[in-house]
This record gives sequence, C-alpha cells and structure tokens, in this order.
Amino acid sequence: AMEKSYVSMLLLLIVISCALAKDAGKKDTKDTTTAKPKLPQTLSRGWGDQLIWTQTYEEALFRAKHSQKPLMIIHHLEDCPHSQALKKVFAEHKDIQKLAEKFILLNLVYETTDKNLAPDGQYVPRVLFIDPSLTVRADITGRYSNRLYAYEPSDISLLYSNMQKALKLLKTEL
Repeated sequence: AMEKSYVSMLLLLIVISCALAKDAGKKDTKDTTTAKPKLPQTLSRGWGDQLIWTQTYEEALFRAKHSQKPLMIIHHLEDCPHSQALKKVFAEHKDIQKLAEKFILLNLVYETTDKNLAPDGQYVPRVLFIDPSLTVRADITGRYSNRLYAYEPSDISLLYSNMQKALKLLKTEL
C-alpha cells in the first residue's frame, strides 16, 4: 500500500510541475516582444473565423429558440483527417460561409449526453440541423445510408443545399 501512495504522490508532483511550467511559459511570452503572438483558439476552431459560434450545446439551443434561427451542429475531431478535410472546404466555401450567418452555429469536439445528436452513431464529421422548436431535422441528411449525417469534401454542394433546405422549411413552418 505504501508503494501505491508513493506512486500517486509522484504523479501528482509531475502534474503540478507541468502546470507550473505552463504558467512560467505564459509569463515569459508576455515580457518578450520578439515572440510571435499566438492567436487564441477561437470557438470557430477553423470552421469560419468571422462567423459567430456558440460555446455550448445549451447556449446554442437557447439561442436557436429565442432568435427563431435554425441551429447547425458540426461534430468533428482535431486529429481526424476527414474532419480536417471537410473543415477546409467548409471554411473556404464563400457561399456556405455567407449562408452560415443565418444559423446559430456550434462545432463540437466532444459528444453531448443528448442522444438526439447521435441518431445513428457517434461518428465524425457529422452535421445536424435543429429547428427553433428544438427538433432534430432527421429529414436533412447526407448521401450515405450508413452514416446519415456524414459529409465528405466532395459533398460540399449537398451540404450547402441542405443548409438552404434547413432555412427554407423554416419559413414555411413558422
């Protein structure tokens, strides 16, 4: 038992020293003017830096409901090549970026506890639309029957028309 507590103490010390090193590093960069300013990681995570992104799922739902705008949720992972590829074409697509302004936007690198956001599994990248009544739009899907909400870079025009669809149906229903 003695050995176990010794190991956990050691781990704790390692963690603390890492944290301290991080803080020390931060202070250094403030003083030196030669260091390149590192841009803060924005909520867009590269999906559209000039767009307004919500921070949490709860905030996104609240804003969709109160603004009567549809919500677009992008699930992705930073180290997933498919996510990276989709992000690149999404961010560079002028029409998509323009249309995205009409949505409440959220991109997530973690899963929520809401099962409605993973109707057919927790794969990435996947894009879901939720209307202001907070209903997941199961009718707006990509072209893969086994992963309904998946899009590849080559599907970017389909994603664009699905965004238009999410906005159009909104006008007729409300």
